Amino acid sequence: MTLLRLDNVHTYYGNIHALKGISITVDEGEIVTLIGANGAGKSTTLKTISGLLYPREGQVYLDDELLTKHAAHDIVKMGVIHVPEGRRVFSRLTVMENLEMGAFTRTDKSGIQQDLERVFELFPRLKERRNQVAGTLSGGEQQMLAMGRALMSNPRILLLDEPSMGLAPVLVDLIFDTIRELNSQGMTILLVEQNALLALDVAHRGYVLETGVIALAGDAKELASNPQVKEVYLGGA
Repeated sequence: MTLLRLDNVHTYYGNIHALKGISITVDEGEIVTLIGANGAGKSTTLKTISGLLYPREGQVYLDDELLTKHAAHDIVKMGVIHVPEGRRVFSRLTVMENLEMGAFTRTDKSGIQQDLERVFELFPRLKERRNQVAGTLSGGEQQMLAMGRALMSNPRILLLDEPSMGLAPVLVDLIFDTIRELNSQGMTILLVEQNALLALDVAHRGYVLETGVIALAGDAKELASNPQVKEVYLGGA
C-alpha cells in the first residue's frame, strides 16, 4: 500500500528550478533511497515533503491526504518526520531535553515513555549520556540523538538526509544497522545518502536523481548492478 506519493512536483529556490516534475512513491514498510550527485535535488525533495519548501506545481500525498495544503508543523503531527542533513540537534539542551522536544506534539504519556525506552534500547550511548549537553557529543552520538529525537515523534515515515555524513566507518555501520532494525520493526523510511553503495544495500527500491529529474528508478539490487549507476555512483565497482 502506497504511504507517500509525489506527483509531478516542481520546486524552486527563487528562479532556480530545483525539482523538475518528479514523481515517486514509498510503500508502507519500505526503505526507498534517493541517490545522485550534489545538487541533484535529493535534500530538496525531503524538504518539499516535510513542508519546509512549497512546490509551485504538483502535489505530495500521505495516504490520500494532501500534504501540500498543510504547514510544516502540521505535517509533523501527521507523522512525517524529517532528520535533516547535519543533525541539527539543540546543542545547548541535554540529550534528554532533545528527546523530550521530539515528543513535543504528543500527549500520550505512556506511549512517550515506551518510545523513550525504545530509543535507549536502540542507542544505549544516549541513555549513558542522557544528562550531557548535546553540543558536547561526538558527531556519531549527535546523529544517534537526531534519529532518537525523530523516533520520539512517533513517525509514520522517517525522512533521513545523509545520516552517514562525516562519521567514522564503525559509526556508519551502526547507523545503518539501526536503519535496518527500524525497518524490521515496520518503520517506513525515505533515505537520502551520498554513499550510494550503502544506500542501495539497505533499500528495497531506489530513484536516481540528476539535476532535478528522475534518471532511473527500480529495485535497489537492479540499480546496484546497472552499468550506468556503477560507473557514476559506485566508482565502477
